[in-house]
Amino acid sequence: MATNKQPRGGGEDEEDEGEGADGGVRGRPKLRPPPGIPEVVEDFLRNFLRRCGLIRTLRCFEAEWYGSAPVGGVTGAVLVPDALTQNQLLQSELEAVRKEAGHLQRGLMEAGHSVDRMKREAEFHHLRHRQAAAHKTQLNSDLKQLREHRDAYGPALRLLGEKYEAALRQKALVSLEAELRQKEAELRQKETQRSETQGRQKTASDAGAGSVPKASRRHKDQDFPVYAHRPGPHLAQVGTDRSPASFRLSCSIRAHQLPVSCVRLHPLKPLLASASDDRTWRLWAVPSATQGAQALLTAEGHSDWLSSCTFHPDGTKLATTSGDCTVRLWDVPRSRCVLVLPGHLGPTWSCCFHSCGHFLASCSSDRTVKLWDLSGRRCRLTLRRHAAAVASVHFLPRSNLLLTCSADRTVALWDARLGVCAAAFVGHQRPCTHAAFHPAGDIIASCDSGGAVSLWDVRKPASVRVTTETGTSANQLAFSPTGRTLAVAGGDGQVRLLEAESCATISQSEHGDSVQSVTFDPEGETLMSAGRDGIVKVWRSERQEGANA
Repeated sequence: MATNKQPRGGGEDEEDEGEGADGGVRGRPKLRPPPGIPEVVEDFLRNFLRRCGLIRTLRCFEAEWYGSAPVGGVTGAVLVPDALTQNQLLQSELEAVRKEAGHLQRGLMEAGHSVDRMKREAEFHHLRHRQAAAHKTQLNSDLKQLREHRDAYGPALRLLGEKYEAALRQKALVSLEAELRQKEAELRQKETQRSETQGRQKTASDAGAGSVPKASRRHKDQDFPVYAHRPGPHLAQVGTDRSPASFRLSCSIRAHQLPVSCVRLHPLKPLLASASDDRTWRLWAVPSATQGAQALLTAEGHSDWLSSCTFHPDGTKLATTSGDCTVRLWDVPRSRCVLVLPGHLGPTWSCCFHSCGHFLASCSSDRTVKLWDLSGRRCRLTLRRHAAAVASVHFLPRSNLLLTCSADRTVALWDARLGVCAAAFVGHQRPCTHAAFHPAGDIIASCDSGGAVSLWDVRKPASVRVTTETGTSANQLAFSPTGRTLAVAGGDGQVRLLEAESCATISQSEHGDSVQSVTFDPEGETLMSAGRDGIVKVWRSERQEGANA
């Protein structure tokens, strides 16, 4: 090894193998180092070998370093990084860690701020919760006090309600009584004028040539009026172009505990009378859109069930018929019976006032119809023709014509002034239950227990005009004031509306139990029905409901 050692910077090998200006070996091009190894490492090794004079070692290093090895040196060798590279890697990792630490610190600070904010919000919500709980406790306490106040005022409110209803009833009764007094005053004035006229006539007759005065009557009987023409009270509405209305249930009234046999409307006021099997009749204020039904009075006196009721034309009196075979006349404002009319031998079924108000017709199961003179308080006529119980009587307004129907399947038209049967209508196959005049007076409607409804022309009694079958017993019927609609009370619980000209069914409404009575108000916009369930139902037309809405 010593013999091969050459002084530094001399010798042939140094001249041949010296570095060029570019840092490579003379005579050969400088090769690029393997990737990933800095050039400073190569220079360091070559300079080190030169300083040590290890020329052959340098050549072997360069040949193996630049020529024979692929990337990274010998195939399969592991490149061991130097300290500088390791320092750079560590420095980059340190910077990444520092950046991440900065991000984490900022996130930590933000999380701390969020936790502080959430703590403040939680404290705020806890405070609000405590305030809400305190407010709820206060509200519960106030509610309890209000309930105690309400319970304390309950009896007073009920008492005030009772007083209010009593005041309304008293008001209605006072109004009826005032009308009664006015009627009585007018009647007394007429009687005074009549007596003065009779006194003057008597004085004049006594001054004549020995005239002899006639014996006075025992009772002051009235005479039937003679009508040249008979305009009905609602004749102006007959034939109007209003189409038949369909009705909708407005309200229900628990009128009686037992079946209601009849309902009738007051001729002047919105009052409704109902007669029942419980031996009483009641007066009700007709319910409106803003006020419900109110019972104004209850009257009793019959010893058996009531079959019908009807108002006097001036509305101050009411007549009732009953199973006790009597007819009673009642003073409506005072709710007391003022006249009992006995004479029938069987239960009385129906009654009707004459338009003048002085006469009352009643019918009975004894097959008779009696005409009562209310001024003389006696029976003026007894009409006999029917062969079975007479079910209904009906005066044609502003005339002396009386309509009756009977279980003998016939309908009869009477001249009440003469007491003769003017016409008989035969055609029903079952017992007749009710008959009524058309408002114009030229048509008669009748129904029977088999459900047949027939229309008759007064001028042609020999043949029926039109007949329709309802499929069940028809208990009562009523014409609307316009005469275009006919309401039928059905035994199947249906209230049927028929077109008066053809008897075609317009509509039918469910009442509940068997319907015993139907009636229209004077305008024809309200229909009342009563049934065996003790309930009175008020039906209003859709036109009126729309107007109220």
